[in-house]
This record gives sequence, structure tokens and C-alpha cells, in this order.
Amino acid sequence: MGKTSGCAACRDGQGLGFPISMAFQPIVNLSAGTVFAHEALVRGTAGESAGSLLNKLNKDNLYPFDQACRITALEWAAKLQVPAMVSINFMPNAVYKPETCIRATLEAAERFNFPLERIIFEVTEQEQVLDIDHLTSILRAYRKQGFMTAIDDFGAGYAGLNLLADFQPDLIKLDMHLIRNIDQDSVRQTLVEATLQMCRKLNIRVIAEGIESRGELHALRDMGVELFQGYLLAKPGFESLPEVNWPT
Repeated sequence: MGKTSGCAACRDGQGLGFPISMAFQPIVNLSAGTVFAHEALVRGTAGESAGSLLNKLNKDNLYPFDQACRITALEWAAKLQVPAMVSINFMPNAVYKPETCIRATLEAAERFNFPLERIIFEVTEQEQVLDIDHLTSILRAYRKQGFMTAIDDFGAGYAGLNLLADFQPDLIKLDMHLIRNIDQDSVRQTLVEATLQMCRKLNIRVIAEGIESRGELHALRDMGVELFQGYLLAKPGFESLPEVNWPT
């Protein structure tokens, strides 16, 4: 693979100005009793929260931060020998041209010997998307490369029907506000059931994230959801793969 080209500010995360590390949180398939994927979540090197790092971002370091997150996620996934898919968040406003900005990721996967077919690119919820057409062009370019794609926080903000009309990802994550206390809320049940029916017709798999109670989990499982993520099952493990608390 040739030398990475493109913007020198974002290549290999150069110019970030502060170190980062990763935590990993499993996404489990309850029907199969397996871990489907691990989401890579940015942290400081002493375990500082993602929020503390995001507060350091500005227009000058947004691009190297996005690149550094991708590369660090793959580095730690390889170190930990992640046996499942790895979901890597990306910041669409930090991507100039997807074909160019993906090259450092491809090179990192090759360097760390991590299989490309086990990478999911997930649109992060950390920023408002400024250009939906640009976002869909990024997602299409990633799919063309063979990566799976996911849209986070579906049902909140930009991640809604307009985006889904233009691009159908492999996965969507239901916004946690939609599923909070869903076992006690008939309105939320109706909205989620309609979303699940739509996704089945579009061949999109659904992840219920932010699961905190057995009631939420059982209600969603009864609706046909198979993929779950949340503190009830496992909290993120800093530089580690946490054990899953499988429900009985």
C-alpha cells in the first residue's frame, strides 16, 4: 500500500497535541449468546472521559483527532485480539474527501494486522452534521471499501428519516431516549415497533443502546430486537474487553 496522501494536518493524527487511548464496550447478540461487536470509545491515557477530550477540540485539531481515534482504536483492538467486529466512531465534519481520509485507516489495519471485514464505521453523535449530502457520500465510500456502516442515535437530531431515505446503513442504533423505560411507556413502544418494522423491510439491523434495566431489555427482546448495548450488560472497559453480564 502506498504512502498516505491528503491533508497533512489529519494524516496519522499528527498535530493533535494530546494523547488518547480507548475503552471498549460490547454489543451483544442475545439470540445467539455471542458478542457481535465491541465499540471503541475514546478516552484519555489515564482513563479520562470522552467529554474531557472533546472539550479540547477546535477547528485546528478536529481532523487529527478523528484520524487519531481511528488508528488508536485499531491499535488497541489488535493488542486485545478483539474476536468480534470493532465499531469505530467517525466525525463526518472532519472528513474532507472520504477516499483520502480513509487511507490512514486502511494502512493502520494493515500495520496492526486487523481484518478490514471486521470494521464498522459508526457516525458519532458528538457533533451536528453540517452537510447531510456530505455524510451520505462518506457512508457510500466506506461501504464501497467493504466496511459495514452504522448510524448512531436514530430518532434524535440529524439521525432520522431524511437521512435514512438517502442512505440505508447496515445498522442503526436506537436513541437511548426512545428506549428509556420503554417497558412502561406505550408511546415509546409504538414508535420503536414502527421503526423495527421499517428496518426489517429495508434489511437494516437494529441495536438497542443504553440498556439499563431488565424491563427495557425484555420489552425490546419481545419486539424482536437481537442486538443490545448498555450498562446492564457491560460497562466500557478501559484498554480492556469487559465481561458480559448475560441476562438469565
